[in-house]
Amino acid sequence: MNTIVISTGTRQRIKAAGQIAGVLAGLTALSAGLLMRQAADARRIIPLAEAPPPRGDGVYGAKFPGRPLNLVILGDSSAAGYGVHRPRETPGALFATGISRRLHRPVRLHRLAVVGSVSAGLPWQVDAALDYQPDLAIILIGGNDVTHFSARASAVTHLGDAVRRLREAGCRVVVGTCPDIGAIQPIKPPLRWLARRWSRQLAAAQTVAVVRAGGRTVSIGNLLGPMFEADPARMFGSDRFHPSAEGYARAAAVMMPTVMAALGEDDRPAVPLAETVRTLPEAADEAVRAPGTEVSPVRAGGRWAQLRRHPWFGESRHWFGSGSKPGAASAVG
Repeated sequence: MNTIVISTGTRQRIKAAGQIAGVLAGLTALSAGLLMRQAADARRIIPLAEAPPPRGDGVYGAKFPGRPLNLVILGDSSAAGYGVHRPRETPGALFATGISRRLHRPVRLHRLAVVGSVSAGLPWQVDAALDYQPDLAIILIGGNDVTHFSARASAVTHLGDAVRRLREAGCRVVVGTCPDIGAIQPIKPPLRWLARRWSRQLAAAQTVAVVRAGGRTVSIGNLLGPMFEADPARMFGSDRFHPSAEGYARAAAVMMPTVMAALGEDDRPAVPLAETVRTLPEAADEAVRAPGTEVSPVRAGGRWAQLRRHPWFGESRHWFGSGSKPGAASAVG
């Protein structure tokens, strides 16, 4: 029988490694406890929905001729417009009004988004949406998946399946990916830092799933972060968590070029595909780092995607591939 001899130095190193592991385990437990307490504190500070937001359902642009375009709004409180008080201030009404004016045709809005919904709730929303034979679906989802610690893979699967079902029914789909939850004031460090990381990881995964399913995405990220931090009383609603009417209007304005492009009304300058095409994972990563970026499939089910960057809030008018220096778009936001 062989005898293994362990030197004194080796024993000391093993002992030291064990002590370090114990310290790390202790720090991990303390960190987990701190994060759980911070999450509980944030939930107490952020008020629960006292009343549903105004619906805003109906026909917009009824004066225009033609069959109304059927628009459905799916997702969570950010899609429903929680925090505003007038139907015309909700995201659905903002999109319906903008589309109607651009297309000179009526738009019939059906808001199916549910306050507090996570991605696992999308199948029921899609069931309801398909009853209306929608022409266009706009989805805003992800924030609650982060704050409720939902499993990312499951959340992304639900979103991808929702887009796929809508596309199979002939409906065009635009998704605003997960916003940067780290920008929410009631969430403090270190939870804020982790929330920002989780938000970006979920947004990138959402982009891949949506584009593979045939939809388009617009990265929300910290798009409104600088403005929210500079003027929170104006940009946040009374709960300091959801946007104000102006916050929703600015977010809708950033998404509108992609919405119109999905409807075949793209008046943006043509750009060479070679300058704007990336592999889908690369495109998702760039979009997360450059809020306001559209990602669309080059061909259905393919591994390539096209990036388009929209100007917003006083930026110079440039897009990916428009001759700007590499990285100029991703440096914004």
